[in-house]
Amino acid sequence: MEWSDTGIVLSARRHGESAAVVSLLTEHHGRHAGLVQGARGRRGRGLYQPGNTLAARWQARLAEHLGRYTCELVRAQSSVLLDDPPRLAALAAVCALTEATLAERHPYPQVYRALGHLLDALEANERWAETVVRYELALLGELGFGLDLSACAATGAVEGLAYVSPRSGRAVTREAGAPYVEKLLPLPPFLALSEGDTASATAADIVAGLRLTGWFLEKHVFGGQGGRMPPARERFIDRLQTGATSSPAAQVRQES
Repeated sequence: MEWSDTGIVLSARRHGESAAVVSLLTEHHGRHAGLVQGARGRRGRGLYQPGNTLAARWQARLAEHLGRYTCELVRAQSSVLLDDPPRLAALAAVCALTEATLAERHPYPQVYRALGHLLDALEANERWAETVVRYELALLGELGFGLDLSACAATGAVEGLAYVSPRSGRAVTREAGAPYVEKLLPLPPFLALSEGDTASATAADIVAGLRLTGWFLEKHVFGGQGGRMPPARERFIDRLQTGATSSPAAQVRQES
């Protein structure tokens, strides 16, 4: 068995003295693991970092075997973000969450494209933190648990959306949700707008967005499997909370 594909590194776990089991989110073969000899050597340590894009060749005697990877670097995303702790924390969180939620060896072309878009945003877009939340929404949708934030579940209104029903995953306006506010989840303002709108989010808004997506991830993905949210995601949220009075872009400037 053999195939070649492009993949984004999700993790590299030590295997023996110098090898590692590398997990990639590939364009055509989904989340797929393989053994890499020398991955923990001088060259490999920089190559197999979460977020890097690789040209990968996978070989195995049988399809169900772990197999071996031979890879070449296409894009060194992790090194670009080394001097930017908030974005590096976001990258680690997203890669860990993607690995923890996607079934192995099942193609997810939309998730692959969404993750590539997120990598672009982390490198060049001041609204990168909003893109992280939108990526988690897309991930929930791909897993079959998408939220409907387009209109109020009770009235059909598209203005004044302020809450999300924890049962249906649908948005609710502030007025319609007033009698049930203690049972509803807050909807941060930037998620009530289309992605192209100009209103930016504060760090507190981003945390609220991650708490929203996290609630549904816990309910539908991790809760039923006895699993837990990746620690890297909580570390990213903790980092954002330290700058919750400023925008994510301002927080980056303060820490750089």
